[in-house]
Amino acid sequence: MTVAIVTDSAAAIPPALTAECDIIVVPMWLVADGEAVREGERSLSELLGDTRITTSAPTPGEFEHAIRAALERGASDVLVLTIASAMSASHHAAAVAVREVGEHARVVDTMTAAGAQALVVLAAVRAAHAGLALDDVARVASDVAARVRLVATVPDLGHLVRSGRVPGIAGWAGRTLGLSPLFEFRAGKVHRLRPARGVDAAYERLLARFRREAMPGFRPHVVALHALAPEAAQLLLDRVRDTRPVESFTSEFGSVMVVHAGPGLVGLAWWWEPVSPQV
Repeated sequence: MTVAIVTDSAAAIPPALTAECDIIVVPMWLVADGEAVREGERSLSELLGDTRITTSAPTPGEFEHAIRAALERGASDVLVLTIASAMSASHHAAAVAVREVGEHARVVDTMTAAGAQALVVLAAVRAAHAGLALDDVARVASDVAARVRLVATVPDLGHLVRSGRVPGIAGWAGRTLGLSPLFEFRAGKVHRLRPARGVDAAYERLLARFRREAMPGFRPHVVALHALAPEAAQLLLDRVRDTRPVESFTSEFGSVMVVHAGPGLVGLAWWWEPVSPQV
């Protein structure tokens, strides 16, 4: 592979998969009690107990260090894939780093996060492994970023309201008391969906939305994502495997994402890939 892939930790790619695919992950930051720590350095349960916690993106210098390290290890070029620019300053920081490095680096806004961001990253990895040049790998990532969907349900909207990352959601939260809120993250924006009457109904709606996009000649790539709810995520994943996904796995939100979304979030991320005709 001559094109190395770098992403931020918002992608929430399972560590084993990160190592297998040789993906370079630049950690996001959290500030708790005035102390800045990298994502993963403090337990999630400890962080959720602190209502004063804030989060921030990696710095341009951290992205530049990761890019130059990949080049020094033998990559000819580097593609950086970030969480949606509408949600974080990570993309801006990566863009600054790419300008410093020059022609051997590119940055793509995945326009999504978590498991959906992971799917974009893995598509870029496959393109790089196939020997595609930097611009072509970036085009593959941009194409998948435009196709990928993330639909999720949360027990309540309290964390999202407090985060301020979802404009206009506060009033909606008041109207969904006693229901299971659902939302879709697509093209860099959060779209509010009609709430379901209970958790089971919410899961059925997630599955129905996934299956509605099925088309002959297409196979899905699927991630079941969760925030401290692994059993629910696994149940969802088991129910989509009859579609014979190209890849499927569960992915836990990183601590930065859980601080904003709250525990108990469960969802699906996917994109449908056309199956190449056999020659």
